[in-house]
Amino acid sequence: MTTAEQIKPFVLKALKDLYNADFAGPELTITATKPEFEGDYTLVLFSFVKQLKKSPEHLGKEIGEFLQKMSPEFFRSYNVIKGFLNLTLSDSHWINFLKENFSDKKSGIKTPVGDKVIVEYSSPNTNKPLHLGHLRNIFLGWSISEILKAQGNEVVKTCVVNDRGIHICKSMIAWQLFSNGATPESANTKGDHFVGDYYVKFNEELQRQKNDLIANGMNKEEAEKETPVMKAAQQMLLDWEAGKPEVIALWKKMNGWVYEGFDTTYKRVGAGFDKMYYESNTYLLGKKFVEEGLDQGVFFKKDDGSVWIDLTPDGLDQKLVLRKDGTSVYMTQDLGLAEEKYRDYQYDQSIYVIGDEQNYHMKVLKLIMEKLGKPYADGIYHLSYGMVELPSGRMKSREGTVVDADDIVDEMAGVAKQKTEELGKVKDFSEEELAELYDTIGLGALKFFLLRVDPKKKMVFNPDESVDFHGFTGPFIQYTYARIRSILRKEDITDESKVFIDDTATPLLNLEKQLIISLEQFPSMIQQAAEEHNPSVLAIYVFNAAKLFNTFYSEHSVLNAESAGKKQLRLQLSIMTANIIKTATALLGIRVPERM
Repeated sequence: MTTAEQIKPFVLKALKDLYNADFAGPELTITATKPEFEGDYTLVLFSFVKQLKKSPEHLGKEIGEFLQKMSPEFFRSYNVIKGFLNLTLSDSHWINFLKENFSDKKSGIKTPVGDKVIVEYSSPNTNKPLHLGHLRNIFLGWSISEILKAQGNEVVKTCVVNDRGIHICKSMIAWQLFSNGATPESANTKGDHFVGDYYVKFNEELQRQKNDLIANGMNKEEAEKETPVMKAAQQMLLDWEAGKPEVIALWKKMNGWVYEGFDTTYKRVGAGFDKMYYESNTYLLGKKFVEEGLDQGVFFKKDDGSVWIDLTPDGLDQKLVLRKDGTSVYMTQDLGLAEEKYRDYQYDQSIYVIGDEQNYHMKVLKLIMEKLGKPYADGIYHLSYGMVELPSGRMKSREGTVVDADDIVDEMAGVAKQKTEELGKVKDFSEEELAELYDTIGLGALKFFLLRVDPKKKMVFNPDESVDFHGFTGPFIQYTYARIRSILRKEDITDESKVFIDDTATPLLNLEKQLIISLEQFPSMIQQAAEEHNPSVLAIYVFNAAKLFNTFYSEHSVLNAESAGKKQLRLQLSIMTANIIKTATALLGIRVPERM
Protein backbone atom coordinates (compact mmCIF):
# COMPACT_ATOMS: atom_id res chain seq x y z
CA MET A 1 0.00 0.00 0.00
CA THR A 2 1.38 3.38 -1.01
CA THR A 3 1.68 6.26 1.44
CA ALA A 4 -1.12 8.11 -0.37
CA GLU A 5 -3.36 5.06 0.10
CA GLN A 6 -2.42 4.95 3.81
CA ILE A 7 -3.37 8.62 4.22
CA LYS A 8 -6.83 8.26 2.64
CA PRO A 9 -8.57 6.37 5.52
CA PHE A 10 -7.36 9.04 7.98
CA VAL A 11 -8.79 11.81 5.80
CA LEU A 12 -12.11 10.00 5.31
CA LYS A 13 -12.42 9.59 9.09
CA ALA A 14 -11.63 13.27 9.60
CA LEU A 15 -14.37 14.28 7.13
CA LYS A 16 -16.86 11.96 8.83
CA ASP A 17 -16.04 12.94 12.42
CA LEU A 18 -15.67 16.67 11.79
CA TYR A 19 -18.50 17.26 9.32
CA ASN A 20 -20.56 14.04 9.28
CA ALA A 21 -19.74 13.91 5.56
CA ASP A 22 -19.25 10.74 3.54
CA PHE A 23 -16.83 10.83 0.63
CA ALA A 24 -15.57 7.95 -1.49
CA GLY A 25 -11.86 7.24 -1.59
CA PRO A 26 -11.53 8.08 -5.32
CA GLU A 27 -12.85 11.59 -4.60
CA LEU A 28 -9.74 12.33 -2.57
CA THR A 29 -6.79 13.74 -4.50
CA ILE A 30 -3.55 13.12 -2.64
CA THR A 31 -0.27 13.78 -4.42
CA ALA A 32 3.38 14.26 -3.52
CA THR A 33 4.00 17.81 -2.31
CA LYS A 34 5.73 20.01 -4.85
CA PRO A 35 9.43 20.59 -4.02
CA GLU A 36 8.98 24.32 -3.49
CA PHE A 37 6.58 23.76 -0.56
CA GLU A 38 7.09 22.24 2.87
CA GLY A 39 5.49 18.81 3.25
CA ASP A 40 5.55 15.24 1.96
CA TYR A 41 2.03 14.68 0.60
CA THR A 42 -0.70 17.14 -0.31
CA LEU A 43 -4.48 16.82 0.03
CA VAL A 44 -6.42 18.90 -2.53
CA LEU A 45 -9.29 20.63 -0.67
CA PHE A 46 -11.35 22.21 -3.45
CA SER A 47 -13.57 19.15 -3.99
CA PHE A 48 -14.98 19.50 -0.43
CA VAL A 49 -15.72 23.22 -0.48
CA LYS A 50 -19.16 23.15 -2.11
CA GLN A 51 -20.62 20.34 -0.01
CA LEU A 52 -19.13 21.45 3.33
CA LYS A 53 -19.66 25.18 2.70
CA LYS A 54 -16.31 26.13 4.20
CA SER A 55 -13.31 27.93 2.76
CA PRO A 56 -10.32 25.78 1.71
CA GLU A 57 -8.13 27.49 4.30
CA HIS A 58 -10.60 26.74 7.11
CA LEU A 59 -11.01 23.13 5.99
CA GLY A 60 -7.26 22.64 5.76
CA LYS A 61 -6.66 23.92 9.28
CA GLU A 62 -9.41 21.78 10.82
CA ILE A 63 -8.47 18.59 8.96
CA GLY A 64 -4.75 19.12 9.60
CA GLU A 65 -5.28 19.52 13.36
CA PHE A 66 -7.58 16.49 13.48
CA LEU A 67 -5.06 14.28 11.67
CA GLN A 68 -2.20 15.35 13.89
CA LYS A 69 -4.20 14.64 17.06
CA MET A 70 -5.58 11.35 15.75
CA SER A 71 -2.20 9.90 14.74
CA PRO A 72 0.78 11.97 15.96
CA GLU A 73 3.10 9.02 15.27
CA PHE A 74 2.17 9.24 11.57
CA PHE A 75 1.50 12.95 10.95
CA ARG A 76 4.28 15.19 12.24
CA SER A 77 3.01 18.58 11.03
CA TYR A 78 0.94 20.33 8.41
CA ASN A 79 0.54 23.64 6.59
CA VAL A 80 -2.18 25.10 4.40
CA ILE A 81 -1.44 27.03 1.22
CA LYS A 82 -4.56 28.27 -0.58
CA GLY A 83 -6.58 25.14 -1.41
CA PHE A 84 -3.94 22.59 -0.46
CA LEU A 85 -3.22 20.82 2.84
CA ASN A 86 0.46 19.84 2.93
CA LEU A 87 1.16 16.98 5.33
CA THR A 88 4.59 16.19 6.76
CA LEU A 89 4.90 12.58 7.91
CA SER A 90 7.07 11.27 10.71
CA ASP A 91 10.62 10.11 10.03
CA SER A 92 9.69 6.74 11.52
CA HIS A 93 7.19 6.15 8.70
CA TRP A 94 9.85 6.72 6.03
CA ILE A 95 12.46 4.68 7.90
CA ASN A 96 10.04 1.75 8.20
CA PHE A 97 9.18 2.02 4.50
CA LEU A 98 12.85 1.88 3.59
CA LYS A 99 13.53 -1.08 5.91
CA GLU A 100 10.67 -3.07 4.39
CA ASN A 101 11.35 -2.30 0.74
CA PHE A 102 14.99 -1.41 0.13
CA SER A 103 16.04 -4.85 -1.15
CA ASP A 104 12.86 -5.60 -3.12
CA LYS A 105 14.12 -6.26 -6.63
CA LYS A 106 10.56 -6.46 -7.99
CA SER A 107 9.28 -3.27 -6.44
CA GLY A 108 6.09 -2.11 -8.16
CA ILE A 109 5.45 -5.42 -9.95
CA LYS A 110 1.96 -6.75 -9.20
CA THR A 111 0.66 -10.31 -9.15
CA PRO A 112 -1.53 -11.41 -12.10
CA VAL A 113 -5.07 -10.02 -12.11
CA GLY A 114 -6.46 -11.99 -15.04
CA ASP A 115 -7.10 -9.26 -17.62
CA LYS A 116 -5.88 -10.24 -21.07
CA VAL A 117 -4.37 -7.56 -23.29
CA ILE A 118 -3.20 -7.90 -26.88
CA VAL A 119 -0.59 -5.38 -27.99
CA GLU A 120 0.06 -5.07 -31.73
CA TYR A 121 3.18 -3.20 -32.75
CA SER A 122 5.88 -2.91 -35.41
CA SER A 123 3.53 -3.82 -38.33
CA PRO A 124 6.24 -3.65 -41.01
CA ASN A 125 5.74 -3.77 -44.76
CA THR A 126 7.71 -6.42 -46.61
CA ASN A 127 8.78 -3.95 -49.26
CA LYS A 128 11.35 -2.07 -47.18
CA PRO A 129 13.58 -2.39 -44.10
CA LEU A 130 12.64 -1.19 -40.64
CA HIS A 131 13.47 2.48 -40.13
CA LEU A 132 13.71 5.05 -37.33
CA GLY A 133 9.95 5.57 -37.27
CA HIS A 134 9.44 1.82 -36.79
CA LEU A 135 11.81 1.94 -33.83
CA ARG A 136 9.60 4.40 -31.94
CA ASN A 137 6.68 2.08 -32.65
CA ILE A 138 8.58 -1.03 -31.57
CA PHE A 139 9.92 0.53 -28.37
CA LEU A 140 6.49 1.91 -27.44
CA GLY A 141 4.77 -1.42 -28.05
CA TRP A 142 7.37 -3.48 -26.24
CA SER A 143 7.52 -1.09 -23.27
CA ILE A 144 3.78 -0.68 -22.79
CA SER A 145 3.48 -4.48 -22.93
CA GLU A 146 6.00 -4.84 -20.10
CA ILE A 147 4.38 -2.04 -18.09
CA LEU A 148 0.96 -3.67 -18.41
CA LYS A 149 2.51 -7.00 -17.34
CA ALA A 150 3.97 -5.26 -14.30
CA GLN A 151 0.41 -4.18 -13.41
CA GLY A 152 -0.64 -7.83 -13.35
CA ASN A 153 -2.18 -8.15 -16.81
CA GLU A 154 -1.67 -11.14 -19.07
CA VAL A 155 -0.13 -9.59 -22.18
CA VAL A 156 0.33 -11.07 -25.64
CA LYS A 157 2.77 -9.22 -27.92
CA THR A 158 1.71 -9.47 -31.53
CA CYS A 159 2.93 -8.25 -34.89
CA VAL A 160 0.91 -8.07 -38.09
CA VAL A 161 3.10 -8.21 -41.17
CA ASN A 162 1.85 -6.23 -44.14
CA ASP A 163 2.97 -8.90 -46.59
CA ARG A 164 0.55 -8.22 -49.46
CA GLY A 165 -0.87 -5.35 -51.42
CA ILE A 166 0.16 -2.99 -54.19
CA HIS A 167 3.29 -1.80 -52.35
CA ILE A 168 4.65 -5.37 -52.22
CA CYS A 169 3.90 -5.81 -55.92
CA LYS A 170 5.90 -2.68 -56.71
CA SER A 171 9.09 -4.22 -55.27
CA MET A 172 8.36 -7.48 -57.12
CA ILE A 173 7.88 -5.73 -60.47
CA ALA A 174 11.08 -3.72 -60.00
CA TRP A 175 13.03 -6.88 -59.15
CA GLN A 176 11.76 -8.52 -62.34
CA LEU A 177 12.74 -5.46 -64.39
CA PHE A 178 16.11 -4.55 -62.94
CA SER A 179 17.66 -7.37 -60.85
CA ASN A 180 19.05 -9.73 -63.52
CA GLY A 181 18.35 -12.50 -60.99
CA ALA A 182 20.32 -10.91 -58.14
CA THR A 183 19.77 -12.11 -54.56
CA PRO A 184 20.75 -10.67 -51.17
CA GLU A 185 23.64 -13.13 -51.09
CA SER A 186 24.95 -12.21 -54.54
CA ALA A 187 24.57 -8.51 -53.74
CA ASN A 188 26.05 -8.97 -50.24
CA THR A 189 23.09 -7.02 -48.85
CA LYS A 190 20.79 -7.70 -45.90
CA GLY A 191 17.50 -9.10 -47.23
CA ASP A 192 15.16 -6.33 -46.14
CA HIS A 193 17.52 -3.66 -47.48
CA PHE A 194 17.85 -5.57 -50.76
CA VAL A 195 14.07 -5.65 -51.34
CA GLY A 196 13.70 -2.05 -50.16
CA ASP A 197 16.14 -0.91 -52.82
CA TYR A 198 13.80 -2.27 -55.50
CA TYR A 199 10.85 -0.39 -53.99
CA VAL A 200 12.85 2.81 -54.48
CA LYS A 201 13.77 1.71 -58.03
CA PHE A 202 10.07 1.18 -58.82
CA ASN A 203 9.20 4.72 -57.82
CA GLU A 204 12.12 6.10 -59.79
CA GLU A 205 10.90 4.23 -62.87
CA LEU A 206 7.31 5.31 -62.21
CA GLN A 207 8.40 8.94 -62.14
CA ARG A 208 10.44 8.54 -65.34
CA GLN A 209 7.52 6.97 -67.22
CA LYS A 210 5.08 9.53 -65.88
CA ASN A 211 7.32 12.38 -67.04
CA ASP A 212 7.50 10.81 -70.52
CA LEU A 213 3.70 10.63 -70.76
CA ILE A 214 3.29 14.20 -69.54
CA ALA A 215 5.89 15.36 -72.09
CA ASN A 216 3.76 13.69 -74.78
CA GLY A 217 0.70 15.74 -73.80
CA MET A 218 -1.01 13.63 -71.12
CA ASN A 219 -2.15 15.39 -67.95
CA LYS A 220 -0.61 14.48 -64.59
CA GLU A 221 -3.61 12.51 -63.24
CA GLU A 222 -3.93 10.37 -66.37
CA ALA A 223 -0.18 9.81 -66.56
CA GLU A 224 -0.16 8.40 -63.00
CA LYS A 225 -2.71 5.75 -64.02
CA GLU A 226 -1.38 4.95 -67.49
CA THR A 227 2.29 4.26 -66.78
CA PRO A 228 3.16 0.68 -67.85
CA VAL A 229 4.98 0.00 -64.59
CA MET A 230 1.97 0.93 -62.43
CA LYS A 231 -0.37 -1.13 -64.61
CA ALA A 232 2.02 -4.08 -64.22
CA ALA A 233 1.94 -3.73 -60.42
CA GLN A 234 -1.86 -3.58 -60.38
CA GLN A 235 -2.10 -6.67 -62.59
CA MET A 236 0.34 -8.49 -60.32
CA LEU A 237 -1.92 -7.74 -57.33
CA LEU A 238 -4.86 -9.29 -59.17
CA ASP A 239 -2.71 -12.28 -60.15
CA TRP A 240 -1.59 -12.69 -56.53
CA GLU A 241 -5.15 -12.71 -55.23
CA ALA A 242 -6.04 -15.19 -57.99
CA GLY A 243 -3.21 -17.44 -56.75
CA LYS A 244 -1.13 -17.42 -59.95
CA PRO A 245 1.72 -19.88 -59.15
CA GLU A 246 4.69 -17.91 -60.51
CA VAL A 247 3.53 -14.74 -58.74
CA ILE A 248 3.05 -16.59 -55.44
CA ALA A 249 6.49 -18.18 -55.78
CA LEU A 250 8.20 -14.80 -56.33
CA TRP A 251 6.20 -13.28 -53.46
CA LYS A 252 7.31 -16.03 -51.06
CA LYS A 253 10.94 -15.77 -52.15
CA MET A 254 11.17 -11.99 -51.72
CA ASN A 255 9.25 -11.98 -48.43
CA GLY A 256 11.58 -14.69 -47.13
CA TRP A 257 14.54 -12.39 -47.79
CA VAL A 258 12.82 -9.61 -45.87
CA TYR A 259 11.91 -11.80 -42.87
CA GLU A 260 15.52 -12.85 -42.39
CA GLY A 261 16.49 -9.17 -42.31
CA PHE A 262 13.69 -8.25 -39.89
CA ASP A 263 14.66 -11.05 -37.48
CA THR A 264 18.23 -9.79 -37.32
CA THR A 265 17.05 -6.26 -36.49
CA TYR A 266 14.51 -7.39 -33.89
CA LYS A 267 17.16 -9.42 -32.07
CA ARG A 268 19.61 -6.52 -32.17
CA VAL A 269 17.16 -4.09 -30.53
CA GLY A 270 15.81 -6.62 -28.03
CA ALA A 271 12.26 -6.85 -29.41
CA GLY A 272 10.13 -9.94 -29.87
CA PHE A 273 6.59 -11.21 -30.32
CA ASP A 274 4.42 -13.99 -28.97
CA LYS A 275 2.34 -14.23 -32.14
CA MET A 276 2.83 -13.16 -35.75
CA TYR A 277 -0.12 -12.40 -38.01
CA TYR A 278 0.07 -11.99 -41.76
CA GLU A 279 -2.25 -9.87 -43.89
CA SER A 280 -2.08 -12.52 -46.59
CA ASN A 281 -4.17 -14.65 -44.24
CA THR A 282 -6.40 -12.05 -42.60
CA TYR A 283 -7.62 -10.27 -45.74
CA LEU A 284 -9.80 -13.26 -46.71
CA LEU A 285 -11.49 -13.22 -43.32
CA GLY A 286 -12.02 -9.50 -43.83
CA LYS A 287 -13.88 -10.23 -47.07
CA LYS A 288 -16.28 -12.42 -45.10
CA PHE A 289 -16.94 -9.40 -42.88
CA VAL A 290 -17.92 -7.45 -45.97
CA GLU A 291 -20.46 -10.10 -46.91
CA GLU A 292 -21.77 -10.13 -43.34
CA GLY A 293 -22.02 -6.33 -43.31
CA LEU A 294 -23.92 -6.32 -46.61
CA ASP A 295 -26.39 -8.90 -45.25
CA GLN A 296 -26.95 -6.77 -42.13
CA GLY A 297 -27.35 -3.57 -44.10
CA VAL A 298 -24.30 -2.04 -42.42
CA PHE A 299 -22.46 -1.84 -45.77
CA PHE A 300 -23.83 -0.95 -49.19
CA LYS A 301 -22.69 -1.62 -52.75
CA LYS A 302 -22.25 1.16 -55.30
CA ASP A 303 -23.10 0.81 -59.00
CA ASP A 304 -19.46 0.07 -59.86
CA GLY A 305 -19.47 -2.93 -57.48
CA SER A 306 -17.34 -1.36 -54.71
CA VAL A 307 -18.57 -1.77 -51.14
CA TRP A 308 -18.81 1.13 -48.66
CA ILE A 309 -20.11 2.09 -45.24
CA ASP A 310 -21.91 5.40 -44.73
CA LEU A 311 -20.68 7.05 -41.52
CA THR A 312 -22.07 10.52 -42.23
CA PRO A 313 -24.68 10.13 -39.43
CA ASP A 314 -21.71 9.68 -37.08
CA GLY A 315 -20.06 12.90 -38.23
CA LEU A 316 -17.62 11.13 -40.57
CA ASP A 317 -17.94 10.25 -44.26
CA GLN A 318 -18.36 7.24 -46.52
CA LYS A 319 -15.58 4.67 -46.21
CA LEU A 320 -14.49 2.12 -48.83
CA VAL A 321 -14.25 -1.45 -47.51
CA LEU A 322 -13.81 -3.40 -50.77
CA ARG A 323 -12.66 -2.18 -54.20
CA LYS A 324 -14.82 -2.56 -57.31
CA ASP A 325 -12.46 -5.26 -58.65
CA GLY A 326 -12.98 -7.24 -55.43
CA THR A 327 -9.50 -6.60 -53.99
CA SER A 328 -9.06 -5.67 -50.35
CA VAL A 329 -8.18 -2.33 -48.81
CA TYR A 330 -6.47 -1.86 -45.44
CA MET A 331 -9.84 -1.67 -43.69
CA THR A 332 -10.85 -5.06 -45.09
CA GLN A 333 -7.70 -6.61 -43.66
CA ASP A 334 -8.05 -4.93 -40.27
CA LEU A 335 -11.62 -6.17 -39.89
CA GLY A 336 -10.41 -9.72 -40.44
CA LEU A 337 -7.42 -9.32 -38.14
CA ALA A 338 -9.52 -8.01 -35.24
CA GLU A 339 -11.78 -11.04 -35.53
CA GLU A 340 -8.85 -13.46 -35.70
CA LYS A 341 -7.13 -11.95 -32.65
CA TYR A 342 -10.32 -12.18 -30.60
CA ARG A 343 -10.89 -15.76 -31.71
CA ASP A 344 -7.35 -16.63 -30.63
CA TYR A 345 -7.28 -14.84 -27.26
CA GLN A 346 -10.72 -13.50 -26.19
CA TYR A 347 -8.99 -10.34 -25.06
CA ASP A 348 -10.26 -7.64 -22.70
CA GLN A 349 -8.30 -4.98 -24.56
CA SER A 350 -6.61 -4.89 -27.95
CA ILE A 351 -4.02 -2.12 -28.25
CA TYR A 352 -2.91 -0.97 -31.69
CA VAL A 353 0.40 0.93 -31.66
CA ILE A 354 -0.06 2.91 -34.86
CA GLY A 355 1.05 6.40 -35.96
CA ASP A 356 -1.27 9.36 -35.60
CA GLU A 357 -1.77 9.63 -39.36
CA GLN A 358 -4.08 6.61 -38.89
CA ASN A 359 -6.27 8.25 -36.21
CA TYR A 360 -9.23 8.44 -38.60
CA HIS A 361 -8.73 4.87 -39.82
CA MET A 362 -8.73 3.50 -36.27
CA LYS A 363 -11.81 5.52 -35.35
CA VAL A 364 -13.62 4.06 -38.35
CA LEU A 365 -12.45 0.50 -37.53
CA LYS A 366 -13.87 0.69 -34.01
CA LEU A 367 -17.11 2.25 -35.26
CA ILE A 368 -17.62 -0.48 -37.88
CA MET A 369 -17.08 -3.16 -35.23
CA GLU A 370 -19.67 -1.50 -33.00
CA LYS A 371 -22.19 -1.37 -35.86
CA LEU A 372 -21.55 -5.04 -36.63
CA GLY A 373 -22.25 -5.83 -32.96
CA LYS A 374 -18.87 -7.39 -32.25
CA PRO A 375 -18.28 -8.13 -28.53
CA TYR A 376 -14.70 -6.89 -28.68
CA ALA A 377 -15.42 -3.46 -30.18
CA ASP A 378 -15.16 -1.64 -26.84
CA GLY A 379 -11.77 -3.23 -26.16
CA ILE A 380 -10.12 -1.68 -29.22
CA TYR A 381 -7.63 1.01 -28.16
CA HIS A 382 -5.45 3.06 -30.49
CA LEU A 383 -2.10 3.98 -28.91
CA SER A 384 -1.50 6.85 -31.29
CA TYR A 385 1.96 8.36 -31.59
CA GLY A 386 3.61 11.19 -33.49
CA MET A 387 6.13 10.77 -36.22
CA VAL A 388 9.89 10.88 -35.66
CA GLU A 389 11.68 13.48 -37.74
CA LEU A 390 15.34 14.32 -38.18
CA PRO A 391 16.85 17.80 -37.84
CA SER A 392 16.84 17.82 -41.65
CA GLY A 393 13.11 17.09 -41.86
CA ARG A 394 10.68 14.24 -42.47
CA MET A 395 11.78 10.87 -43.87
CA LYS A 396 10.29 9.51 -47.12
CA SER A 397 10.46 5.81 -48.04
CA ARG A 398 9.68 6.30 -51.72
CA GLU A 399 12.59 8.66 -52.15
CA GLY A 400 14.96 6.48 -50.17
CA THR A 401 15.54 9.20 -47.56
CA VAL A 402 14.58 7.17 -44.49
CA VAL A 403 17.09 6.37 -41.76
CA ASP A 404 17.30 2.59 -41.59
CA ALA A 405 16.98 1.06 -38.15
CA ASP A 406 20.18 -0.94 -38.61
CA ASP A 407 22.14 2.17 -39.55
CA ILE A 408 20.88 4.22 -36.61
CA VAL A 409 21.65 1.40 -34.13
CA ASP A 410 25.20 1.15 -35.50
CA GLU A 411 25.56 4.92 -35.35
CA MET A 412 24.36 4.99 -31.73
CA ALA A 413 26.96 2.41 -30.72
CA GLY A 414 29.58 4.53 -32.46
CA VAL A 415 28.51 7.71 -30.68
CA ALA A 416 28.50 5.80 -27.36
CA LYS A 417 32.06 4.67 -28.05
CA GLN A 418 33.21 8.19 -28.84
CA LYS A 419 31.56 9.75 -25.76
CA THR A 420 32.81 7.00 -23.44
CA GLU A 421 36.38 7.21 -24.68
CA GLU A 422 36.32 10.98 -24.14
CA LEU A 423 35.65 10.30 -20.45
CA GLY A 424 38.59 7.87 -20.36
CA LYS A 425 37.16 5.47 -17.76
CA VAL A 426 37.27 2.15 -19.61
CA LYS A 427 40.96 1.31 -19.70
CA ASP A 428 40.47 -1.92 -17.70
CA PHE A 429 37.74 -3.29 -20.02
CA SER A 430 38.43 -6.09 -22.51
CA GLU A 431 37.54 -5.58 -26.18
CA GLU A 432 34.54 -7.88 -25.78
CA GLU A 433 33.35 -5.98 -22.70
CA LEU A 434 33.76 -2.66 -24.51
CA ALA A 435 31.70 -3.86 -27.49
CA GLU A 436 28.94 -4.97 -25.11
CA LEU A 437 29.14 -1.69 -23.20
CA TYR A 438 28.91 0.50 -26.29
CA ASP A 439 25.94 -1.51 -27.55
CA THR A 440 24.23 -1.23 -24.14
CA ILE A 441 24.83 2.53 -23.92
CA GLY A 442 23.93 3.20 -27.56
CA LEU A 443 20.68 1.24 -27.48
CA GLY A 444 19.84 2.66 -24.05
CA ALA A 445 20.31 6.18 -25.39
CA LEU A 446 18.17 5.47 -28.45
CA LYS A 447 15.32 3.82 -26.53
CA PHE A 448 15.23 6.44 -23.79
CA PHE A 449 15.27 9.32 -26.27
CA LEU A 450 12.34 7.84 -28.21
CA LEU A 451 10.37 6.89 -25.06
CA ARG A 452 10.91 9.99 -22.93
CA VAL A 453 8.48 12.01 -25.08
CA ASP A 454 4.72 11.60 -24.68
CA PRO A 455 3.67 9.26 -27.53
CA LYS A 456 1.10 11.76 -28.79
CA LYS A 457 3.81 14.31 -29.59
CA LYS A 458 5.95 14.44 -32.70
CA MET A 459 9.66 14.50 -32.05
CA VAL A 460 12.99 15.30 -33.63
CA PHE A 461 15.74 12.74 -33.07
CA ASN A 462 19.32 13.92 -32.54
CA PRO A 463 21.87 11.10 -31.98
CA ASP A 464 24.52 13.30 -30.35
CA GLU A 465 22.05 14.82 -27.90
CA SER A 466 20.75 11.39 -26.91
CA VAL A 467 24.19 10.18 -25.72
CA ASP A 468 24.96 12.81 -23.11
CA PHE A 469 26.17 11.48 -19.77
CA HIS A 470 25.00 14.66 -18.02
CA GLY A 471 21.67 15.34 -19.72
CA PHE A 472 18.09 14.06 -19.84
CA THR A 473 19.28 10.79 -21.34
CA GLY A 474 19.48 7.04 -20.94
CA PRO A 475 23.27 7.06 -20.43
CA PHE A 476 22.87 9.45 -17.47
CA ILE A 477 20.56 6.91 -15.80
CA GLN A 478 22.85 4.01 -16.73
CA TYR A 479 25.83 5.90 -15.31
CA THR A 480 23.95 6.52 -12.05
CA TYR A 481 23.23 2.80 -11.71
CA ALA A 482 26.86 1.90 -12.41
CA ARG A 483 27.99 4.50 -9.87
CA ILE A 484 25.79 2.94 -7.17
CA ARG A 485 27.03 -0.55 -8.00
CA SER A 486 30.58 0.76 -7.63
CA ILE A 487 29.74 2.10 -4.15
CA LEU A 488 28.30 -1.26 -3.12
CA ARG A 489 31.31 -3.15 -4.49
CA LYS A 490 33.63 -0.96 -2.42
CA GLU A 491 31.66 -1.94 0.68
CA ASP A 492 31.72 -5.58 -0.50
CA ILE A 493 27.96 -5.97 -0.06
CA THR A 494 27.04 -9.42 -1.33
CA ASP A 495 24.00 -9.96 0.91
CA GLU A 496 21.75 -6.90 0.86
CA SER A 497 19.53 -8.29 3.63
CA LYS A 498 22.37 -7.77 6.13
CA VAL A 499 22.29 -4.01 5.64
CA PHE A 500 20.31 -2.52 8.54
CA ILE A 501 19.30 0.81 10.08
CA ASP A 502 19.47 1.68 13.76
CA ASP A 503 17.90 4.61 15.61
CA THR A 504 20.93 6.84 15.09
CA ALA A 505 19.86 7.28 11.45
CA THR A 506 17.28 9.89 12.46
CA PRO A 507 16.47 12.68 12.10
CA LEU A 508 16.35 12.36 8.33
CA LEU A 509 18.17 15.04 6.38
CA ASN A 510 16.20 16.79 3.65
CA LEU A 511 17.81 15.00 0.69
CA GLU A 512 17.58 11.62 2.42
CA LYS A 513 13.87 12.12 2.91
CA GLN A 514 13.32 13.47 -0.60
CA LEU A 515 14.98 10.39 -2.05
CA ILE A 516 12.88 8.00 0.06
CA ILE A 517 9.69 9.79 -0.97
CA SER A 518 10.72 9.60 -4.63
CA LEU A 519 11.44 5.87 -4.39
CA GLU A 520 8.13 5.24 -2.59
CA GLN A 521 6.25 6.64 -5.60
CA PHE A 522 7.60 4.03 -8.04
CA PRO A 523 4.57 1.67 -7.99
CA SER A 524 2.17 4.57 -8.58
CA MET A 525 4.31 5.70 -11.54
CA ILE A 526 4.00 2.24 -13.11
CA GLN A 527 0.25 2.39 -12.55
CA GLN A 528 0.00 5.83 -14.14
CA ALA A 529 2.09 4.75 -17.13
CA ALA A 530 -0.17 1.71 -17.60
CA GLU A 531 -3.41 3.67 -17.27
CA GLU A 532 -2.24 6.34 -19.70
CA HIS A 533 -0.52 3.86 -22.04
CA ASN A 534 2.45 6.20 -21.78
CA PRO A 535 6.00 4.92 -21.09
CA SER A 536 7.28 8.51 -20.91
CA VAL A 537 5.74 8.72 -17.41
CA LEU A 538 8.17 6.02 -16.29
CA ALA A 539 11.09 7.42 -18.29
CA ILE A 540 10.73 10.86 -16.70
CA TYR A 541 10.30 9.33 -13.24
CA VAL A 542 13.44 7.18 -13.39
CA PHE A 543 15.48 10.08 -14.76
CA ASN A 544 14.34 12.32 -11.88
CA ALA A 545 15.09 9.56 -9.34
CA ALA A 546 18.60 9.17 -10.77
CA LYS A 547 19.09 12.94 -10.79
CA LEU A 548 17.96 13.18 -7.15
CA PHE A 549 20.34 10.39 -6.13
CA ASN A 550 23.27 12.21 -7.73
CA THR A 551 22.34 15.42 -5.89
CA PHE A 552 22.08 13.45 -2.64
CA TYR A 553 25.39 11.69 -3.28
CA SER A 554 27.22 14.94 -4.03
CA GLU A 555 26.03 16.37 -0.69
CA HIS A 556 26.28 13.34 1.60
CA SER A 557 28.90 10.62 1.71
CA VAL A 558 27.66 7.04 1.82
CA LEU A 559 30.75 5.08 2.84
CA ASN A 560 32.18 7.86 5.06
CA ALA A 561 28.90 8.89 6.68
CA GLU A 562 28.93 10.79 9.96
CA SER A 563 27.65 7.78 11.93
CA ALA A 564 27.24 4.04 11.56
CA GLY A 565 23.45 4.48 11.46
CA LYS A 566 23.66 7.04 8.68
CA LYS A 567 25.97 4.79 6.70
CA GLN A 568 23.51 1.91 6.85
CA LEU A 569 20.62 4.23 5.96
CA ARG A 570 22.46 5.55 2.92
CA LEU A 571 23.50 2.07 1.85
CA GLN A 572 19.82 1.09 1.93
CA LEU A 573 18.94 4.20 -0.07
CA SER A 574 21.63 3.31 -2.60
CA ILE A 575 20.47 -0.30 -2.88
CA MET A 576 16.82 0.66 -3.35
CA THR A 577 17.66 3.35 -5.90
CA ALA A 578 19.71 0.86 -7.92
CA ASN A 579 16.97 -1.78 -7.77
CA ILE A 580 14.31 0.68 -8.91
CA ILE A 581 16.50 2.06 -11.70
CA LYS A 582 17.12 -1.49 -12.93
CA THR A 583 13.43 -2.44 -12.73
CA ALA A 584 12.20 0.79 -14.34
CA THR A 585 14.72 0.72 -17.19
CA ALA A 586 13.93 -2.94 -17.83
CA LEU A 587 10.28 -1.93 -18.35
CA LEU A 588 11.57 0.52 -20.97
CA GLY A 589 13.65 -2.19 -22.61
CA ILE A 590 16.94 -0.63 -21.46
CA ARG A 591 19.83 -2.60 -19.97
CA VAL A 592 22.01 -1.11 -17.23
CA PRO A 593 25.72 -1.97 -17.00
CA GLU A 594 27.42 -2.90 -13.74
CA ARG A 595 30.42 -0.77 -14.75
CA MET A 596 30.85 2.29 -16.97
